Amino acid sequence: MTEQLRLMAVHAHPDDESSKGAATMAKYVDEGVEVLVATCTGGERGSILNPKLQGDPYVEEHIHEVRKKEMDEARQILGVRQAWLGFVDSGLPEGDPLPPLPEGCFALQDVDEAAGALVRLIREFRPQVITTYDENGGYPHPDHIMTHKITMVAFEGAADTEKYPEAEFGPAWQPLKVYYNQGFNPQRTHAMHNAMLERGLESPYGEWLERWEKSRLKEREITTYVPCGDYFEIRDKALIAHATQIDPDGGWFRVPLEIQRETWPTEEYELAKSLVGTSLPEDDLFAGVRDN
Repeated sequence: MTEQLRLMAVHAHPDDESSKGAATMAKYVDEGVEVLVATCTGGERGSILNPKLQGDPYVEEHIHEVRKKEMDEARQILGVRQAWLGFVDSGLPEGDPLPPLPEGCFALQDVDEAAGALVRLIREFRPQVITTYDENGGYPHPDHIMTHKITMVAFEGAADTEKYPEAEFGPAWQPLKVYYNQGFNPQRTHAMHNAMLERGLESPYGEWLERWEKSRLKEREITTYVPCGDYFEIRDKALIAHATQIDPDGGWFRVPLEIQRETWPTEEYELAKSLVGTSLPEDDLFAGVRDN
């Protein structure tokens, strides 16, 4: 294929791009693919999850600016471009009954109108492939679910000049494939858990597996396994750059990289829509695109 390959990853908050598909993006950047991360919100209502920064008055008062700087650092580490869609973080409501979402937040926007911001970016960047979350958001955060909704509307809407006129949103463009991130899947987690136990090491995944078994959720269909083990170190550096969200001494990093590469050297995706022919399973998000 003579035209430049382009990948867009649509995420809800800064840090999501580094915890979901980051090694894949780094791999494609290294191969010359243009990669753009579209970040829907600024993460303004995100909790400070790193205990080392909890109680820091500057971080708490300037969380929006801090998370923006973290995103800039992660973007540079991954070698990707990044754009903010400008929506306001909805927060994660907790309690029984759940409290209402904050007025004006991302999850309360009209889906078609909110998708317009992504349509504009798609038409500008012209990606052949888009990645995002499934209809459950990967986990039921309202911003993740909304990210799924606007991405699926924008995938079709970017080519629909009646719904999104060129005069306002730019020339039409039709992406060819859209994928759901499925990196947190039972197959991978079982494999990593067993690999740690076989080596006499403590696994950080025991509670995860117990929750999955109790939930009895149907496993998603994994269609695409992208080999990217050589880029796991870049992924981890990008994730650590989001210092408010990630404890470098926490569970994310308890499995040594050599065990990860030996046991499960891929990141996984579910092909949601494709306008090109491809054979499943795949090992390339651009399968069927390169020869189209």
